Amino acid sequence: MTDSQVQQAYAARAAEYTAILGAIDDMHELDRSHIERWAEQISGRIIDAGCGPGHWTDFLHRRGADISGIDLVPEFIESARLRFPDVSFQVSTLRRLDAADGSLNGVLAWYSLIHLPPAELPPVLIELARVLSPQGRLLVGFFEGESAEPLDHAVTTAYCWSVDQMSGLLHDAGFEVIEVEKRQDPGNRPHAAICAIVR
Repeated sequence: MTDSQVQQAYAARAAEYTAILGAIDDMHELDRSHIERWAEQISGRIIDAGCGPGHWTDFLHRRGADISGIDLVPEFIESARLRFPDVSFQVSTLRRLDAADGSLNGVLAWYSLIHLPPAELPPVLIELARVLSPQGRLLVGFFEGESAEPLDHAVTTAYCWSVDQMSGLLHDAGFEVIEVEKRQDPGNRPHAAICAIVR
């Protein structure tokens, strides 16, 4: 999937997506706890990379995080700015982040890497490592399954990753995995989250 294809697919359903999945109360309580705990360990600037409707960005902003949100989809950013006017949002691709080397202390990539074709994920992970300071923290949420297998996603093509494969890609990009969380909720695809720091 190209950025343009993903952008167009989400733009067509941005209002629907926001109505269904754009509120923090709609998120799993364990995810809320996990993301809040992750952010509490960070002192400094965080970006919510692929923030979608902006609910996670606002969630952490309200808890005192120095956070801004970026997303490929202008419709998401426009809506997020209206819904959360105290939070900074901008349109951006994850492939070329508008941040200097080592200028960030945290990157939240919560289900924002799932549409990258397998061959295109490694360079994006390297880009995330580039903008993080030494010991900067990354939290990645994704669908767990057979590595690089496409799945039937409601909006556009997405991919599963095994924890081992994602961990290996993170290592190759310059990260050290420090925590792994896996969950299988009834009626939902298996979930995984990996916290890693820049080596």
